[in-house]
Amino acid sequence: MSALLEIRDLRKDFSGAAGPVTALEGIDLDVAEGELAVIVGPSGCGKSTLLNIVAGLEHGTGGEARIDGRPITGPGADRGMVFQSYTLFPWLSVRENVEFGLRIKGVPKDERAETARRYLGLVGLADFENALPKELSGGMKQRVAIARVLANQPRMLLMDEPFGALDAQTRLVLQELLLGIRAQERSTVLFITHDIDEAILLADNVYVMSRRPGRLKARIPVDIPRPRDHRVTVSADFAAVKARIMELLWEEITA
Repeated sequence: MSALLEIRDLRKDFSGAAGPVTALEGIDLDVAEGELAVIVGPSGCGKSTLLNIVAGLEHGTGGEARIDGRPITGPGADRGMVFQSYTLFPWLSVRENVEFGLRIKGVPKDERAETARRYLGLVGLADFENALPKELSGGMKQRVAIARVLANQPRMLLMDEPFGALDAQTRLVLQELLLGIRAQERSTVLFITHDIDEAILLADNVYVMSRRPGRLKARIPVDIPRPRDHRVTVSADFAAVKARIMELLWEEITA
């Protein structure tokens, strides 16, 4: 598979009260077309900063990031972002929220309604298209946020701890939902999490970052066969991958 995302020698510095702070240094990363890549690392290592650079919300201090061979200079329709907060418009219905990006693009009313209904069906919310966000649970709101991004058909889905605010049971349901969507849509996904079990359940490859300044310390392939569900989390293969990742992270946390 060819690389959809290419990052070379990426660096990010911030200005701090005590002088410059280097958040990221020497990041090299390729994410292949169709890959579900998950990044884990110690708190404050720059995971979200890296994702924001890929999204075009921030710019690197040095190095480069390319999507489909083109330099990333700002946000673009080829990337869709799902945040931990749901970022829904409270005054719009569920379907209108999903249609929002399509409306901005000038997609005709009937076509965008059909597209929205398709993706609401995909995330299991076909019966809630006329509801307002305040009438939904947290897990349902995040489903709407995912449907809204998918409706715009981005080349790459960027997810910044999207299930981090949910209870354990709802989180597991949405993890399995994402696995199903990814299998059906063949989406390329770059996913940030602090949860090792979540990372292994979802990923083709887990990328482990060092403490700040954040560097990519290791790429851990997850060779557990697909399709996967929660039952793989108690398998010997899962435990072996988890032990390897935990050891790498422990080295950073205790350094």
